[in-house]
Amino acid sequence: MVGKYKVVTLCGSTKFKDEFLKIQKELTLKGCIVISVGFFEFSEKDEVMTKETKELLDDMHKRKIDMADTIFVINKDGYIGKSTESEIEYAKSQGKNIDYLEGRNKKCQQK
Repeated sequence: MVGKYKVVTLCGSTKFKDEFLKIQKELTLKGCIVISVGFFEFSEKDEVMTKETKELLDDMHKRKIDMADTIFVINKDGYIGKSTESEIEYAKSQGKNIDYLEGRNKKCQQK
């Protein structure tokens, strides 16, 4: 929590850009501080993803999870890729709450 605001990190495949933006808006309007991805590499096909860049982004996203109270997994059509699965496992190991787009309610309650 930062003040009275829950901090939520969004996780999921960046091919779901529209869903990321929709959930970011919804959670923000419910009173959450939302941390998201830096860019949508699968949506921005002009970007070249090197192994080093992928490792950097994966590590940075885990640091974003460290800053959050909870993660919100954008699992459109039930899809969870390897990176997202790794983030979920990391969040669990850090005792973070986990919510999902599909299969659970969207939560963000101020305390």
